Amino acid sequence: MYVYDKYDQQIIDERVAQYRDQTRRYLAGEISEEQFLPLRLQNGLYVQRLAPMLRIAVPYGLLNTRQLRKLASISRDYDKGYVHVSTRQNIQMNWPRLEEVPDILAELASVQMHAIQTSGNCIRNTTTDEYAGVSPDELVDPRPYCEIIRQWSTLHPEFAFLPRKFKIAVCASQKDRAAIHVHDIGIELVANDAGDIGLQVMVGGGLGRTPVIGSVICEWLEPRHMLSYLEAILRVYNQHGRRDNKFKARIKILVKAMGVDAFRAAVEEQWQSLKDGPTTLTDEEFERARSFFTTPDYEALEQDAAQQVLQAQCDADSIFANWVLRNTRAHKADGYRSVTLSLKATGFPPGDITAEQLELLADLADRYSMGEVRNTHQQNMVLADVRMADLHTLWRELQGARLATPNIGYLTDIICCPGGDYCSLANAKSIPVAEAIQARFDDLDYVYDLGPLDLNISGCMNACGHHHVGHIGILGVDKKGQEFYQVSLGGNQGKDASLGKILGPSFKQEDMPDVVERILSTYLSLRAEEETFLDTYRRVGIEPFKERAYAEVN
Repeated sequence: MYVYDKYDQQIIDERVAQYRDQTRRYLAGEISEEQFLPLRLQNGLYVQRLAPMLRIAVPYGLLNTRQLRKLASISRDYDKGYVHVSTRQNIQMNWPRLEEVPDILAELASVQMHAIQTSGNCIRNTTTDEYAGVSPDELVDPRPYCEIIRQWSTLHPEFAFLPRKFKIAVCASQKDRAAIHVHDIGIELVANDAGDIGLQVMVGGGLGRTPVIGSVICEWLEPRHMLSYLEAILRVYNQHGRRDNKFKARIKILVKAMGVDAFRAAVEEQWQSLKDGPTTLTDEEFERARSFFTTPDYEALEQDAAQQVLQAQCDADSIFANWVLRNTRAHKADGYRSVTLSLKATGFPPGDITAEQLELLADLADRYSMGEVRNTHQQNMVLADVRMADLHTLWRELQGARLATPNIGYLTDIICCPGGDYCSLANAKSIPVAEAIQARFDDLDYVYDLGPLDLNISGCMNACGHHHVGHIGILGVDKKGQEFYQVSLGGNQGKDASLGKILGPSFKQEDMPDVVERILSTYLSLRAEEETFLDTYRRVGIEPFKERAYAEVN
């Protein structure tokens, strides 16, 4: 479990007091809206379509049960009784009153939480794999590397007012679950033939108005140089990034304008003045960072015996067996599995979780998962350390709370931004489209037959729903004052990352379930044995899908 130190707590407490006074002065008319804007953004507060939105930082998606219960009580006392899980492992509250936000931040600080650098033109929270530390396919635990980056970048004076927001992700597993190829900086931890750990660094990835797959600028970097190399990248960006046009201010635009080779050379030149300086990391510093992530006290369990008991339970209950297959995954420790709880029950906004569900989840985590919960980039929740012997009892308790939907990684496990129901930037609503698609495809046997499939929805080009890297991506667009939806196919966020290709003209909202159904029926008619949707698309291309999708459009 991640644990703050005294410096973190002091920073948070001081920030709450500062922001309380800033809010008081704004409400008293002593500072203008223009002056207050960067102050509230630095504390995670946006002004949305109907009310402010507060984005709460959740480093690496880790939450203890005390924090879960606090989020539940805050959502009741200051909001509407639910919170939203974002695609960057943060928690969002959509209805706080501006004058009460300092009180919310004080409540969060009491359980070692905050909203620092969750918005504004700064380095945002570093993200990684939601199964970090427990996944069998990881090379090393990436969280200590993330923690070093977090401590270095938090309130760093040079990076407080960058040309635009800046996002860093770290991956250390065989499968990329952190989408490192579409971040401003993506880091993959790799091993050489001698077994030494190094960093492969890529830059210039990102989604939004101009989606780009990042480019590798360093194939192998010794871990001790991680911060100095990152600082060199940030300095080049800070000095040369566009500040005259926010749409051209991201590092991906700078890398494209300079060219990858020229950008790499500029970073190398800058790095020479920083290399082997005070940011050089020692073995002791890495050990200190590792100490922030305590290892649970796992029981000494026998894997084969635990598997036999679980198999017998699955044989006796096919519904339970299906949930185990779809929503649990292998664990490093014998006799344990990680459980993913779907926040994608049909009829409810994807990624939302109520105060009652949060409290139940806290109780279940205390009983079955070492008192820890994680949230995911796919807007779900994880109990990472569940004994296999407890899975059946846990499943029964989840069923009554709409947290046992067996759809993880399938069509109805939709990634969806809040869209036009909340966001002032959105061109169209996202949630009704997601709910309509979920309702249309409520036959789980059909969904399973489709195989793994990512469907992502964004309400605007800012791409908070990551539609560019969905196997099927849906983007809300404004068409002469009406809401329409553009469809793209073939995106992927993994190590073989790709950006979706636009299918063609946009569709009306009421047509979207039919359009998706035509795309899926085309896939089923074309796929070879064992092919996924992405496999088939990459083999046959977009034309067969386009022909069928528009054949029945009036």
